[in-house]
Amino acid sequence: MNEVLRILRSYLITFGWAVVGSVGLGVGVFVALSIFDLCTTRVDEWELIKNGSIPMAIVLAAIIIGCAIVVAACVLPPLQP
Repeated sequence: MNEVLRILRSYLITFGWAVVGSVGLGVGVFVALSIFDLCTTRVDEWELIKNGSIPMAIVLAAIIIGCAIVVAACVLPPLQP
């Protein structure tokens, strides 16, 4: 029974870190894209993407992936013995 409780506790911890990572990534992507939008005031990124601009889509994808890497490194759960 003790083993089952330990496994259940590990699953709950993993689920908790998944929630923290999801919320962190959502906030991080929102902030990163808002800052990018403020830095490029003369360019309407979303209109370019709607019109099929692949380079702009690649730039925005790179911002999102970069943000995901940073958030993943920050919410990495500590190693447990």
